[in-house]
Amino acid sequence: MSPTSSPLILGTRGSALALAQSKLVSELLEAAHPGLSMQQKIITTTGDERTTMPLHEPTAEGAGLFTKQLEEALLRKDIDIAVHSLKDLPVETPPGLTLAAILPRASTKDLLISRHLGGVEGLPAGAVVGSSSPRRTLLLSRHRPDLKFVPIRGNVPTRLAKIAEGELFDATILASAGLGRLGHDLSKGSLQVAGVTLMIEPLDWMLPAPGQGAITVEARHGDRAVELLSALHDPMTARCVEAERLVLKYLGGGCQMALGALASECSGRISLKAVFIPSPEAPLRSACASALSADQVALLVANQLLSA
Repeated sequence: MSPTSSPLILGTRGSALALAQSKLVSELLEAAHPGLSMQQKIITTTGDERTTMPLHEPTAEGAGLFTKQLEEALLRKDIDIAVHSLKDLPVETPPGLTLAAILPRASTKDLLISRHLGGVEGLPAGAVVGSSSPRRTLLLSRHRPDLKFVPIRGNVPTRLAKIAEGELFDATILASAGLGRLGHDLSKGSLQVAGVTLMIEPLDWMLPAPGQGAITVEARHGDRAVELLSALHDPMTARCVEAERLVLKYLGGGCQMALGALASECSGRISLKAVFIPSPEAPLRSACASALSADQVALLVANQLLSA
């Protein structure tokens, strides 16, 4: 299996973040396999085309909103690998496909990006926060019940621009990993967008979405791409995100469920903590457990959340 035998076609969405993540994967593959020939193919997903589709209202059509077309292209053999943000992927992988590599995880933190000083407490009474994530909106509303939450669509630069404009939104919540991969220096505590200073506050208390901060590369079972991608795979990250995603599966939900989950591994044991808000009116449920395998710890945590 020579890496130079034929070009490896990488499929990706066309957003700035998706292209940055695909560039990272390409560079890692080329470093691991000198002489590897690669081509990039941009795939437009339903989520990219239908920019008015409400992400906060999960529907059968919304499952895999940003991933389904990439997986279909893999199955048709139009592409050889597909690069995804893991948190966008449904928990069930289609038959014939496999998550061949999960890269070492970046930061899992969520960040409040605001026009106002003082973080969450510095937001004015009744401030409008743009977010299409039930997890983020429901968790933040527990801290500031007076805030108003309005769905926001668009890629990361578009969302930042909407906050900078200040016409509709006072703030939004974005993943630290995505901002970092786009080249933003988060150490300064602020961003300059269109001449406007936006303040950054890490929401250390907010548990992330399952798989947040992780990039995964999907391929067809048995293809040469699976072997090539093995050099990029990080087993510890894979075990931790598997535990988080299994909680989502055991709760019977999808990517838009108001579930925060974060796993870590130490001395061969996986520790997992999670929060779950079944509905906007329901109280927050929390759980934590430790076990030897991702499946064991996910089942323990899911059972706690269901019985709370």
